[in-house]
Amino acid sequence: MTDTDALYAVSPLDGRYGSRTAPLSPYASEAALMRARVRAEVEYLIALADCEATSLELDLEERQQLRGLYEHFAEEDARLIKKLETEGHAGFDATNHDVKAVEYFVRHNLPADSDASAWIHFGLTSEDVNNLAHRLLVRDAVDEVLLPELYDVRETLADMAREYRDLPMLARTHGQPATPTTFGKEMAVYAARLGRTTGRVRRATDGLRGKLGGASGTYAAHHAAYPDVDWSAFAAEFVTGLGLEFEPLTTQVNPCDDLASVFDAFRGANDVLLDLDLDMWLYVSDRYLGQEAVEGETGSSTMPHKVNPIDFENSEGNLSKANSDLAFLADYITTSRLQRDLSDSTVKRNIGAAFAHCLIGYGKTAAGLSKVVPTEQVMREDLESTPEIIGEAVQTILRREGQEDAYERVKAVTRGKDVTLEDFREMFDDLEVDEDVREELHALTPAGYIGVASELVDDLE
Repeated sequence: MTDTDALYAVSPLDGRYGSRTAPLSPYASEAALMRARVRAEVEYLIALADCEATSLELDLEERQQLRGLYEHFAEEDARLIKKLETEGHAGFDATNHDVKAVEYFVRHNLPADSDASAWIHFGLTSEDVNNLAHRLLVRDAVDEVLLPELYDVRETLADMAREYRDLPMLARTHGQPATPTTFGKEMAVYAARLGRTTGRVRRATDGLRGKLGGASGTYAAHHAAYPDVDWSAFAAEFVTGLGLEFEPLTTQVNPCDDLASVFDAFRGANDVLLDLDLDMWLYVSDRYLGQEAVEGETGSSTMPHKVNPIDFENSEGNLSKANSDLAFLADYITTSRLQRDLSDSTVKRNIGAAFAHCLIGYGKTAAGLSKVVPTEQVMREDLESTPEIIGEAVQTILRREGQEDAYERVKAVTRGKDVTLEDFREMFDDLEVDEDVREELHALTPAGYIGVASELVDDLE
């Protein structure tokens, strides 16, 4: 697509963000779906030749030629399939059926003396081809594009966690000053969460299941032609040979619970990054994080000084759109009227769009993380100006010493008041405690009250 074409694209995925979504084209475009369908048809034809019951024979050269149809699938091949579907070609009438056009494409590329034509798509329904093609594309898009992006973000977060493990930072619960933490520990939390959710994506993708059961999942056509063949076993071997798990019980449609699990798993990973985007935005707003200014970039059309957290905002928008699309897909594709209705076909064509919004979001989160640097001075000044946060430590130590009213005493000194460390020290001097306890209390500081936050970073795998 040229720059001019991009300006007129209906979707920003192919227009404004076309360069960012291009890595998904080999897995999410119509040409990619055509290629995957050709692969399913070709490998099925070869499997039939390997079935002793059939009379089909394919020598090594014929098999290589057939596999070359998808291994070397080119733009002109995609255009030919589209022509077979919409106009007709080489004696074939227009099919107005995308899978039938693929069947004719394979037949068109057979040698003139081949007797394999009759065996292409033998006993199959289009959903036998489509369910395999979609799952192969989803699996490869996840493996080759989406998971690597998520792994990179997770590794960046882990690196930040380790680098800033000792940097104290005021925490906020309910938006109010709370027990301090470290910036590194907070990044470790996100790295751990993203690690778990990407593991869920990995497991869901590994569990994709394919079917090859015919028009209503009964192998009726296959059984009618060769009743002595165990077609369920044949299908199982074929499907697992493609790297998918086998689904033996289906209608015409392969139940899409497996795909829904993939989409739900991505929503979980996206939710972690959405939470991260929001927090990073707030840290930038509080000046806990400084942003690297890009030479020549404009932050505001009217305020020249601004460096906006645009990457986190862009990620938030795209991941929210992705999650909306993923939720719709997961809900919709798991239902079908009786043995099958066709509405799922057009819906599944939008899987690529959902993945594209994910991809943009992951890239934008990564870009945002690459531009931020903790502002240690601001963090420490905020801690020093909020001494009341050591109140938790004070009342806990006093409880340890057996003072039942410890919480109430600290509350009376701190709640709703401007408190200084000197106020606390005067309180400590009035306490009836051992001198070593008094010294312990005097040693408390906001910046030092971080528990074992630094050590928790070591829990990252």
